[in-house]
Amino acid sequence: MTLILALDFGGTKLAAATVNIGSRKWLRYERRLSPANANASTDLEIMQSLIYSLLQDTKPAAIGVSFGGPVDASTGTVRLSHHVAGWENIPLKGLLEKEFGVPVGVDNDANVAALGEHRFGAGQGYDSLFYITVSTGVGGGWILNGQPWRGAGGMAGEIGHMVVDPAGPVCLCGKRGCVERLASGPYMAQNIREILENEPPSRQGGEVLKSLVGDNLELLTGQLVSEAAAGGDDLAKEILHKAAWALGVSIGNVANLMNPQRFVLGGGVMKAGGDFWQVMQQVARETALPEVDFEIVPALLGDDAPLWGAVAIASMLV
Repeated sequence: MTLILALDFGGTKLAAATVNIGSRKWLRYERRLSPANANASTDLEIMQSLIYSLLQDTKPAAIGVSFGGPVDASTGTVRLSHHVAGWENIPLKGLLEKEFGVPVGVDNDANVAALGEHRFGAGQGYDSLFYITVSTGVGGGWILNGQPWRGAGGMAGEIGHMVVDPAGPVCLCGKRGCVERLASGPYMAQNIREILENEPPSRQGGEVLKSLVGDNLELLTGQLVSEAAAGGDDLAKEILHKAAWALGVSIGNVANLMNPQRFVLGGGVMKAGGDFWQVMQQVARETALPEVDFEIVPALLGDDAPLWGAVAIASMLV
């Protein structure tokens, strides 16, 4: 059997798994949270310990890597991480090939997850799809004519930084009203925190939210926003509605521009429930031309989409 090692350097978590090529079942699987003050060195050390714990005395035929940030896939060099310091221009492919002596493929997490869903998940049997992940950030990855499409400089699919509300709040990237600024988990929590801290109590709402965090607003997360909305919290519903609207507008515009068969949506915010999906689907349809036909479906591989995509990348190197 041919052994594949799959690695996922996420924004907040590190995961590694081994699988025999052609199998749909992990042989071994380990994940660990990246410490709060992590940098590239600590992440690499943690990943190294995960790898040796998984491999023990075996050697993989190839390694596939998903990285949460911009990557030059042709050289396997990480350009930077928006969430972890010290990743600027790190030759990750070279480091791993030197250490393990096998071919390595590295790409950014959204591209890799798109490949995972295409080969093993909700995109099986489709020639064209756009994968969108909505969690710590918002990213996207293309499969066109059955192959990953990365764009001229490897930056295709950055739907998170499509501007949908030019008068909206300022994003990490410096622009106003990006999809990521309105729809990612941390930003939704931030938006609610700002309202609760700055609005007079008569206009605030957010009672369910406050009870979930015991009035400690620093504990707010995107997941808690979803829970509060499901519990009937009007403020949480309003913020979630805006997030669904932002995603819907961007999906409708992408449908007009590129006309893929399917949009596959993954990431933590996708667990937000029926209202979220309904608003997003409706806005996407209203934004797209009536003649543009597309489906929006949930991802099937969940948090493991980048790992399965890493398996697909490694399989091409064997």
